[in-house]
Amino acid sequence: MGLRCGILVLLLFPLLSQGNVTPFTNCLQFFVNRVHPTVLRDPMENNRYREICQCLMDQNNQVVYYYATLYDTKNKIPVYSAYTLQHSNVSRKDPWYVEPQLDNGSDLCMGAQQPSSIIWGQHQALNKDYVSSGYHKGHLYPVYHTSTDLFMLATSTLTNAAPQDSHFNQGQWRTHEYNLVIKLLQNADCLMVYVVTGVVPGNIYIGNGVRVAKYYWSAYCCVIKYGPNNSQGYLGPDNNGKVETLTVQQLETRLNVYYNSTFSVFRGGC
Repeated sequence: MGLRCGILVLLLFPLLSQGNVTPFTNCLQFFVNRVHPTVLRDPMENNRYREICQCLMDQNNQVVYYYATLYDTKNKIPVYSAYTLQHSNVSRKDPWYVEPQLDNGSDLCMGAQQPSSIIWGQHQALNKDYVSSGYHKGHLYPVYHTSTDLFMLATSTLTNAAPQDSHFNQGQWRTHEYNLVIKLLQNADCLMVYVVTGVVPGNIYIGNGVRVAKYYWSAYCCVIKYGPNNSQGYLGPDNNGKVETLTVQQLETRLNVYYNSTFSVFRGGC
């Protein structure tokens, strides 16, 4: 049986955007066995890491979730985004929305940055942080892994991006994203493919305290109807600017060091 993609066919409610700062309990469908990866904690800053169920409002003003993100409000970049793998040819648009709730706004879902009483950028990156920085807004959930215009729009939020070296973004990492689709969507054994993509912060900042990603990492779990699920991990760039292929366990060993915390991607589910 081929990969089954749950695609919601909904109308876009006038430019309300993607991102509801709610516990992951509201969007567990994007995790293997409905169990999310490790949520990092900072004992000195309780609200540093925010769980976001990324959403759109439909024509009936109802929330529809598209993926999940753990966001680091101190470094102003995501830790990871989790989604189910899909693909079709969609025209890319990058509106680059923001999340009002991260800066104490009250809107339910994300939208375009508008003049208001909100002091924008206290806890999240803004478009202006990237201007003349030399870095790309690197999607964690990439456009290439979406299947409809609505899924595509749902990725174009600054809570789903981190500053990424332009050569790596346009080169090896893009090749990795493309190869993942070819490899997994042609695998008839996969009933569903869950993907988690994250970043490790480096020591460089752009704009108003936005941390540049030192590494990008990714892991997938191919759920198989009969037999054990299979998985793979990826990490880059290495010293040669390439993407390493690892087991998920090897990837987690690296992430334990990088995050200075015990970290599990699939929590034993794959």
